[in-house]
Amino acid sequence: MAMQIGESFVGNGAQAAHINTVLGHRSGPAGTAWATALATPRAGHVPFVAVLKPGVPAKPMTLFVNKAAADTTAHAELTWGAAQAGVAAGVMDAVAQGVVPATAVDDLVLIAAVWVNPEATDADLVYANNRAATCAALRAGAAGLPSVEEALGARHSPANPFYTPSRDT
Repeated sequence: MAMQIGESFVGNGAQAAHINTVLGHRSGPAGTAWATALATPRAGHVPFVAVLKPGVPAKPMTLFVNKAAADTTAHAELTWGAAQAGVAAGVMDAVAQGVVPATAVDDLVLIAAVWVNPEATDADLVYANNRAATCAALRAGAAGLPSVEEALGARHSPANPFYTPSRDT
């Protein structure tokens, strides 16, 4: 299996989830990146293994990398609580659906770069959106999405929740 890179954005407003995934073999570049990221935390960004509950990590082993520094207690709790639980459950949803082959999970590692808005307040929505976004990002990576045609078609009208151009560029 070649390294798979996926992306997904689910939800609206401060409760939305934006996930980037890198899935690959433990013995390849993904494994090196996984171990390096785990071993090199930075202030506000402490990669950790995503767990379904203490002592039960998601399979494949999933490194949760926060994109937004956890500067407040509330934001840290949403990141390490609801978002982590959502990512771990989303990984297992992808395994249950066959997106990630169950027979390969011990040979693979996953890096999930996760955006939790510092203004988020609803733990249940943060959980649900991260769960859905993680599974969708893994599905996109497995399918090689978006297609080149889709990306080319969007180049003149890019938009995201934070910016939409006022005119075609």
